[in-house]
Amino acid sequence: MIYLDYAATTPLDPRVLQAMLPHLTADGSFANPASTHGPGYKARAAVERARAQVAALLGAEAPEIVWTSGATESNNLAIKGALEFNGGHNGRSPHIVTSRTEHKCVLDTCRHLETQGVRVTFLRPGTDGVVSPEQVLEALTPETVLVSLMWVNNEIGVVQEVQRLAPLLRERGVLFHVDAVQAAGKLPIDLRVIPIDLLSVSAHKIYGPKGAGALYVRKKPRARLAPQMHGGGHEWGMRSGTLATHQIAGMGAAFEIAAAQLQDDARRVAGLRDLLWQRLQALPRILRNGDPQRAAPHVLNVSFEGVEGEALRASLPDLAVSSGSACSSATQEPSYVLRALGRDDELANASLRFSLGRGTTAEQIEQAAESVIKQVQWLRELSPLWKP
Repeated sequence: MIYLDYAATTPLDPRVLQAMLPHLTADGSFANPASTHGPGYKARAAVERARAQVAALLGAEAPEIVWTSGATESNNLAIKGALEFNGGHNGRSPHIVTSRTEHKCVLDTCRHLETQGVRVTFLRPGTDGVVSPEQVLEALTPETVLVSLMWVNNEIGVVQEVQRLAPLLRERGVLFHVDAVQAAGKLPIDLRVIPIDLLSVSAHKIYGPKGAGALYVRKKPRARLAPQMHGGGHEWGMRSGTLATHQIAGMGAAFEIAAAQLQDDARRVAGLRDLLWQRLQALPRILRNGDPQRAAPHVLNVSFEGVEGEALRASLPDLAVSSGSACSSATQEPSYVLRALGRDDELANASLRFSLGRGTTAEQIEQAAESVIKQVQWLRELSPLWKP
């Protein structure tokens, strides 16, 4: 099996596993990090070290990192928390601006808030997948509390212009939340320079454990959130619950490794992505989804004319690839991201997302391209609708 689904999840780095093991057993720092005794303090020290490691990759201060169970919780806390704390203006319903190509956990959170009276504007990107800062600014109203956009799209790899948009929103007093799950560890992030207020990250996208994530919450100027989980007042009152020391330690190690390897990883993976696209172009009438000039290094999304999508995926049993986000796979519908770009249902369904990572080799890319080319040609020959 050739694994090309790193955007869905990554394997645990062996170095991360070693960082987690000391916090699991009786002879290690297994204690509750909120406990006020020696073992508790030892566990707390591991949590705070990891907090600093995550902050370092993001160009943040350690107290600005709030632990969560993953990106879905981080996005919920950012969006719901900001709306609940800031509320409306002058008795009017609060307003959110986002896009139609966000991760499903953002879209579903916004749709839930609509049932609570919040107004949401869902911007449609251009055919290149980009939501321009001008679109966002035009959508703002006096009641706009929050703008939520992902830095790198998880299906097509397009990099949004968050660096240009952030200062424009700051000037207008609008909170800016960024889902940076596919950006962290792939692109340079420096929150000392980019005035983003809230930023979500996840461990398992960069070779850390599943079930661990964080939300960056800016201290100066302070982004205020209402907690969504209530209890013991952990994490400065923003996220109650006993901290999973072993997972947090693993996330810290993963982020530290990512910081050290970011440039080398990005350069190598981008080269393999370009090699794959070059090889696939042996097929006529294929389309690359998203602006190739604004592409993250690890994602390539391609539509294949003249084939049925389910048949294409079934014909590639030795390739771990996807048709889009793993979180949307249960719907069995064509990708809403590709449809937002203007692809029809048939073409959106006949698309594959290839996402590459540290374990990807040039040999695997050659084998994967050969398999895809062979199966697409075979399926086109079988199709009565295919006209060369």
